Amino acid sequence: MKIKFACTAFILSVLMGYTQEIHKNQALDTIMIASTRIELPFKENSRTITIISSEAIKNSAANTIADLLQQVAGIDIRRRGTSGSQADLYIRGGSFDQTLLLIDGIKMDDAQTGHHTMNAALPIEVIERIEIIKGPAARVFGQNAFTGAINIVTKKNIENTMSFKTETGSFGQLNAGVTVSADLENSSHIVHVDKMSSEGYRHNTDYDNSSYFVKSVFNKNRKAIEMIATFQERKFGANGFYARESATDQYEETQNSLIGFSTQFKTEKLTFKPRVYWKRNQDEYLYLRHDPAFFRNKHISNKIGAEVNATYRSKAGITGFGVDFSKVFLKSNNLGHRNRFMTTLFLEHKLKLLNNTLDITPGVAVTYFSDFEFYAFPGLDLGFKINDQLKVYGNIGYTYRIPTYTDLFYTDPSTVGNSELEVEEAFAQEIGMKYFSQKFSGSLAVYNRDAKNLIDFVRLDTTEPIYTATNITEVNTKGFEVDVAYHFKLKTFKQTWAIGYNFLEDNLLNQNKALSRYSLNTLKHHMTTRLSTQLFKNVSQNIVYKYAERTTGDCYNVWDASIVINTKPLEFTLTASNIFNAHYIEAGFVPMPPSHVLLGLRYNLK
Repeated sequence: MKIKFACTAFILSVLMGYTQEIHKNQALDTIMIASTRIELPFKENSRTITIISSEAIKNSAANTIADLLQQVAGIDIRRRGTSGSQADLYIRGGSFDQTLLLIDGIKMDDAQTGHHTMNAALPIEVIERIEIIKGPAARVFGQNAFTGAINIVTKKNIENTMSFKTETGSFGQLNAGVTVSADLENSSHIVHVDKMSSEGYRHNTDYDNSSYFVKSVFNKNRKAIEMIATFQERKFGANGFYARESATDQYEETQNSLIGFSTQFKTEKLTFKPRVYWKRNQDEYLYLRHDPAFFRNKHISNKIGAEVNATYRSKAGITGFGVDFSKVFLKSNNLGHRNRFMTTLFLEHKLKLLNNTLDITPGVAVTYFSDFEFYAFPGLDLGFKINDQLKVYGNIGYTYRIPTYTDLFYTDPSTVGNSELEVEEAFAQEIGMKYFSQKFSGSLAVYNRDAKNLIDFVRLDTTEPIYTATNITEVNTKGFEVDVAYHFKLKTFKQTWAIGYNFLEDNLLNQNKALSRYSLNTLKHHMTTRLSTQLFKNVSQNIVYKYAERTTGDCYNVWDASIVINTKPLEFTLTASNIFNAHYIEAGFVPMPPSHVLLGLRYNLK
């Protein structure tokens, strides 16, 4: 029955599609991958990199980054509720501690737990594009990029604009936001403020979320200095989110903020980019929402960092190098007062041979942790350009992850950390191919990861009530993914029809029958499709289909759709989620919302 259903789902996906598309007015050759130390055009990179453009975001039928990334094959966003109040980010079967999120290249890792990664997610209105790097990326970003990294590239102001939005929908949803951009004589600024609230789709799932964003460029006519400042606050009922299913009155409040300054010095051969930043995360959790004295956790983490990245171009190729310093401070009523100093040195070199058809990029990152000493992450990328449209590539690399403070020290009536944990290690390999043309684009990648000492909270047997942080023995993860997109025209209007599919297999279930809390529920089959059409001048439609089957056997199908009517300066939107009312769970014991709609109005002023 499952096989028949999976086949039916596959046929449906061929009739509709989703993949990550580049802005329709921008060629692949002109898009520079900003998250890598050696900046290269998208087509020249020899890794599995996906770009989601602002145009693709608009056509995604998604309202938050969590909803958007869930539509990417190979990325597992396990949400608890709506509007991204709480969600965990996984890539290719890794854990939420093994994926690094960056904002304009600033690493947003949290020493307390990767559970807070998506707290830093920005409103989609301020995003220019999202760069997704799958596979081992430690030699480029450091230890948290165990299975991959996601870089959110924010918009750069080009003209004076102002836009207002208001939305209302099911479960008492009320959203409002304003975005203002100003291009002045010697500076430019983008300011965004929004608020999202809901009564909740079941008991104690209400939320009240706020976002603030400022991006400014000063002295832009000479030596420009860029500033970015963000603040995200989320307050939400957490019915069954953590602990046990019967814990229906949990509650959580989180705050995540960032301020960073960067600039650039450039000569004919040398590019030099210094940056300083401060990141803060605060998390307050109550087991009983209206009785804080019963059980309460409060954690405040601060990270102060400075880094310098540089590239040097010579006849021998392009050399990328850099150094990253950071200091972490944690204050917690459960984890205690902790601090950690980290230093990472990066070095890589890209050379081209055989009339520039073969590129080879070896590299290494070496990191010192004040509490875990030295670790090195070597890697190698290879690429061969068969012609202007087709390229084959491969990469190998080592990656590590040191335990979070939650892994080491957390304790509650059902959970115990382990201060004796060892560092996670893995050796990963990948081969793939990419094809790009004006109408058709496609990619195929096959990957393998051999890991040891993976960390998870497990029970020793089914009768044991305590989950203990444990190093799992050797785990092999392998799989393949395919992305295909076809762009065509009806009359003079552009249409997109595409599909993404990821297959993953690991042996974690066979050796971890001790009931893992987090790792056991990986996606074995993940299919994402979208049909984005425009049949009339001012009307566009998007239909998104997602099929997921987890290693435990649970599977589900979800359909979303949106319609946009643009009558400048007004824009009307209608988004329908989970159209056919699928019953499914992405994380823990939390059932996802039933069918719901969101009606929006936007006013754009130039």
